[in-house]
Amino acid sequence: MKGTMKAQMFYAPGDVRFEETEIPEIGEDEMLVKVKAALTCGTDLKTYRRGHPTIIQRVPSTFGHEFASEVVAVGKKVTKFRPGDRVVGANTAPCFECENCKNQRYSLCENLQYLNGAYSEYVAVPAHILKYNFYHIPETLPYEQAALLEPLACAVHGCDRIPAKAGDRVVVIGAGPIGLMFMDLLALQGCQVISVDLSEYRLKESKKFGARETVNAGEDQHIQRVRDLCGGIGADLVVEATGFPNVWENAIEMVRPGGTVLAFGGTKAGTKITIDCQKFHYEEINLMAVYHHTPYHVQKALKLLASGQIDGSKYITGYYPLEQAIEALESIGRQEGIKYAILPEKSNGNIVM
Repeated sequence: MKGTMKAQMFYAPGDVRFEETEIPEIGEDEMLVKVKAALTCGTDLKTYRRGHPTIIQRVPSTFGHEFASEVVAVGKKVTKFRPGDRVVGANTAPCFECENCKNQRYSLCENLQYLNGAYSEYVAVPAHILKYNFYHIPETLPYEQAALLEPLACAVHGCDRIPAKAGDRVVVIGAGPIGLMFMDLLALQGCQVISVDLSEYRLKESKKFGARETVNAGEDQHIQRVRDLCGGIGADLVVEATGFPNVWENAIEMVRPGGTVLAFGGTKAGTKITIDCQKFHYEEINLMAVYHHTPYHVQKALKLLASGQIDGSKYITGYYPLEQAIEALESIGRQEGIKYAILPEKSNGNIVM
């Protein structure tokens, strides 16, 4: 398919331009899709503000990685999809050949292939991701809700790795999109969820995602208040979803003896935390980390969205046209809403709802 398309083009941190660029060409085992809905994401906001070592490998470049689309063209070797299909996929696929993949630790693949370009009219899907991590969207699932697939898969991966069970008292620190997804999933498992955040707006929103109690992290003695809500001994599980080292430390103080802390929020390179080693050892605290997603968890996330067990509509605060994608990212940077859908087919002004 020859011609040009509109796209948000990344030139440098803080320098993203809405302009025309060539529609990407596809090979015989690739696919061209038309973006129907893209979503704002904290990673894309950070990419806009300071770049990204893996997502942005050359400039100028398209960027953005959460989207759902319609197939417009397929290479002659592609049999899984055809033009007109409604599709969604993950932003990566593991190689299945490196040592980590052979150990079935696919999120730690040494050769992850990335898919980029959600804030564009068209995206070329590379063969490997097309083969292993792209899926049909059920007719009943709106595009903007299907686009939640990738972040939800990350949260599904995290929940799958922790020993959460019905009746457990679970604290989720950070009520951004990922934190809310953890709350949604844990409530679905029958856990008693406590939301901790600095924002009263986000704490109020947490109630819609299954939180039974909320605690403002800006309050004095908020750690003790969390422990008190958990019978005075601390939570069975604490999920850290902010990526701040002091919050990792707070999470360890909130968990009961024998409990588990999941450090899910990624920190800056070189970040270190301090642990009370006596508490850590004698209380047998489990500290674990989970990163990214796997094809299994991507498929599971799609089933949760398609079945309505996870109501994707709750995550969409409003809508923006493609030319205002940066304004949408800045909105979530100011913690205004949860996620915004970017609609390339809409134009001529802000259509926030």
